[in-house]
Amino acid sequence: MTVSEHFAVLYSYGPAEAQAAHRPAHRRFLAGLLDEGKLLVSGPFTDGSDQALLILRAESEEEVAQLLDEDPMRTGGVVTERRIHRWNPVLGTVGAPEAPTS
Repeated sequence: MTVSEHFAVLYSYGPAEAQAAHRPAHRRFLAGLLDEGKLLVSGPFTDGSDQALLILRAESEEEVAQLLDEDPMRTGGVVTERRIHRWNPVLGTVGAPEAPTS
């Protein structure tokens, strides 16, 4: 049996116009990962940095990279940098329980 791990992913985005154009498809894509149990929580930072945080559960960093390679924000060239880190959540819970996906 393979044990999944947690990963924190930091996205840096390009221009706001490009983000807006790809956002609906991006959110549908992430909703699919949420439904599969791969994505635990995600969202943009609100400090004007044009960055976002995604917390995922996967078997490896390679799996995370492969999953996120299909993100419309990435395939559309809007993600200018992506950093993937193994993450150890020591205390608390991650995400809202039974969060709606639509």
